[in-house]
Amino acid sequence: MAAHRTEGELEQLLSLLRNSESLSEEQLADLCILMDDFRESLARVQPFAKRDGFATVPDVTWDDVGALQDIREELTMAILTPLRFPEQFKAMGLSGPSKVLLAGPPGCGKTLLAKAVANAAGLNFIYVNGPELLNMYVGKSERAVRQVFQRGKNAAPCLIFFDEIHALCPRRSVHQSGASVRVLYQLLTEIDGLEMRRQVYIMAATTRPDIIDPAFLRPGRFGKKLYVGFPLPEDRHAILLTITKGGTKPRLDLDVNLEEIARDERCDCFTGADLSALVREALFNVLNAHPGSQTATAHAVSSGPCDLRVSKQNFEEAFKKVRPSVSKEDQLMYEKLRKSLTGQ
Repeated sequence: MAAHRTEGELEQLLSLLRNSESLSEEQLADLCILMDDFRESLARVQPFAKRDGFATVPDVTWDDVGALQDIREELTMAILTPLRFPEQFKAMGLSGPSKVLLAGPPGCGKTLLAKAVANAAGLNFIYVNGPELLNMYVGKSERAVRQVFQRGKNAAPCLIFFDEIHALCPRRSVHQSGASVRVLYQLLTEIDGLEMRRQVYIMAATTRPDIIDPAFLRPGRFGKKLYVGFPLPEDRHAILLTITKGGTKPRLDLDVNLEEIARDERCDCFTGADLSALVREALFNVLNAHPGSQTATAHAVSSGPCDLRVSKQNFEEAFKKVRPSVSKEDQLMYEKLRKSLTGQ
């Protein structure tokens, strides 16, 4: 029996199937499934979890992450290396990839890092915003937690990322009871049962690790804690280069020096999100200053590439509107958090 069908045989088979309501035994005897049929089916059929949009491999790469080189190296050692060299880790008596908790101010790239890790490892990615699992009805929240892990198993290999994880596992008090405690117990149960779910991995992010229950942070669960803090001047420069695609999108005037902007004291305690807002505001200033601004803006958006450039003056005007998104009081709190996590 041939392993491949010719185009003539395929056309003859399709014609027979279209024109016949039922096939005779002689016709059925000549039909068989070939390996090519399975290969073609694999290209067309997707797992249920992917069809419903629950899990896909993200398109964010390390090139989309500006700076954070030290965090990237930690994540590579904690997650990527065990996935790529499982036999070596097993031979040394080490377990699989660690469960990593990313802590730090909002807007500093925690979710971006998780997506880049999933992309580098070729893992499906399930994003879970912690508060969205909470439900006022008894048993609904626990059921939602179980469904997340079941979806991860169905989409394996998969990375489940919990954002704002402190909403699901607040620190327990002596007299506390109710839905929040039940959700915490369910989450701990599912995490401890990951050994039974092969190729399902977990990362989480929080802006308030100080209010997370200690049982959640013990070694074996989320013992690996990384601080993703405010970028330094050199990191801000790398982020600005990433945001502007090396100064090509948007196009920058010759008087714009991104390194000078990154080292400007007005950028102190800017997060990655703040820097993105600064570039966006500078671009809007260009569009508004263009003759016939409304027409120019519509034309620039609809027709694609244009000759508009962002100048240094546009950035100066943007600085008047964009301020650090983290308050001074919160900055002091995150500085204490950094020292507690890094010991520096």
